[in-house]
Amino acid sequence: MPLALWALTLSAFAIGTTEFVIVGLVPTIAGDLGVSLPSAGLLVSLYAVGVAIGAPVLTALTGRWNRKIVLISLMALFVIGNLLAWQAPSYETLIIARILTGLAHGVFFSIGAMIATSLVSKDKEASAIAIMFTGLTVALVTGVPLGTWIGQHFGWRATFLVVSVLGLIALIGSVMLVPKNLKQSAPATFKEQLQVMVKPRLLLVYLMTILGYGGTFTAFTYLAPILEQQTGFAPSVIGLIMLVYGASVAVGNIWGGKLADKRGPISALTIIFSALSIILLLFTFTMGSKVAAVLTILVWGAFAFGNVPGLQLYVVKQAQKHTPNAVDVASGLNIAAFNIGIALGSIIGGSVVENMSLQDTAWIGAVISVLALMATRYSGLLDKRDIQPR
Repeated sequence: MPLALWALTLSAFAIGTTEFVIVGLVPTIAGDLGVSLPSAGLLVSLYAVGVAIGAPVLTALTGRWNRKIVLISLMALFVIGNLLAWQAPSYETLIIARILTGLAHGVFFSIGAMIATSLVSKDKEASAIAIMFTGLTVALVTGVPLGTWIGQHFGWRATFLVVSVLGLIALIGSVMLVPKNLKQSAPATFKEQLQVMVKPRLLLVYLMTILGYGGTFTAFTYLAPILEQQTGFAPSVIGLIMLVYGASVAVGNIWGGKLADKRGPISALTIIFSALSIILLLFTFTMGSKVAAVLTILVWGAFAFGNVPGLQLYVVKQAQKHTPNAVDVASGLNIAAFNIGIALGSIIGGSVVENMSLQDTAWIGAVISVLALMATRYSGLLDKRDIQPR
C-alpha cells in the first residue's frame, strides 16, 4: 500500500480522536470553564452538527476542486480548529472551534474513501478504504482513552494541542505523499442530490441511523460524569474504562460487518438494535456497581457501533435501487445522519441531566433504540412487499 494512504489513516485517527475524546473530558471542561454538564455535553452536539452540515454542503461546493487541494484545506481547517480549542479563552470560543473541526470532519470522510481508492489498483480498493477507516477505529481504541488521560493529568487543553500536532503531521504527510493528479469522478448534479433527500425509502434508512445513534449518545455523552457520580470511580480511571469501551467497539465493528454480510442488513440491525435497547435499560440499574457497570460498558461497546456496516450497506442497496446516479451522495448523507443522531442524542441527554438525573439517560436511550428497531422492522416489511409478485 502506498505511503500516501498512511497519511490519510493518520488524518482519520486525529479526526476520530477529536470527535469522541470530548466524552471523557465533559466533567473536566465543565469544571474549568464554569459551565453545567449539559452545556459541556453540547460540545458533542455542535461538533456533530458541523459534520452533518459539512458532509453534504461542503462536499457539493468543493466537488469540482482538485482533490489534493480539498484534502490539504480540510486538514489545515482541522489544525486551526484544534489550536483554537487549545487556546479557547471562553466556552463560546470552544463552541466555534468544535464547529470548525466538525466541518472538516464531514468533508474528509466524504472524499477520503475516494482518494484512498484512487491511490491503488482496482483489486485493492476495498483494502485501501479499510486501512483508512482503521484510523477511526484505532482512535476509539487508543486515541480517545489516551486523550482522556492527557486531559485528566495535564488539563483538557493539552489534549487539543496533541491532536493539533497529529493533524499537522498528517497535513505535511498529505502535502508530500498524496499525488496531484488524483482521478476525479463527475460530481452528481443538483437534481440528483435533491432526489436522495426526497426518496421515502432513503429517508427511512436515515431515520434508522439517527435513532440508532441517538439512543447510544443520550447516555454515552455523559458516560464520564455517570462513572464519577453514579458509579463512584475516580476521574483518573475514566481513561482506562474508555479503553475497554474502545476495544469492544473495534471487535463489534468487525462482528457487525460479518453479521450484515451473512444475514443481510435488516436481520443484522434487528439483532443489534434489540441488544442495544436491552443493554441501555440494564445500564440504568448496573451503573451503581463498579464491576457490573464495567461489564455492561464492555458489552455496550460491542453493539454501539456494530450497526455502522449494516446501515452503510443498507443505504447503498436502497440508493442503487432508488437513486442509482447518486449512490455516493446517499452514502455521504448517511454519515450526516450518524452525526445528526449524535447531536440529538447528546441534546436529549443534556435535557435529561438538567431536568431528571444522570441515571435516566440510560433508559431513555433504550427507548430511542427501540424506536430504531421499529423503523428497521418497518423497512424490512416494505422490502418484502417490494419483492412479492404483483
